[in-house]
Amino acid sequence: MAAQATQITKNMSIAEALNIDRSTAPIFMQFGMYCLGCPAAMGESIEDAAAVHGIDVDALIKALNEFLADK
Repeated sequence: MAAQATQITKNMSIAEALNIDRSTAPIFMQFGMYCLGCPAAMGESIEDAAAVHGIDVDALIKALNEFLADK
């Protein structure tokens, strides 16, 4: 029985996404999100963080989920 892949959503916090797979950190950094350990990463949604940093959240979520699907 194959395990179901977990999807990252824009409503998750960065910390939740990193808890799914820590190796997603470089993808966040490629998009300009370097403060992965800051307090806001614990409670702020990926969507809110992307807005603050001027990042296309849909492109980020797509890249994160494609990375997870390829593992």
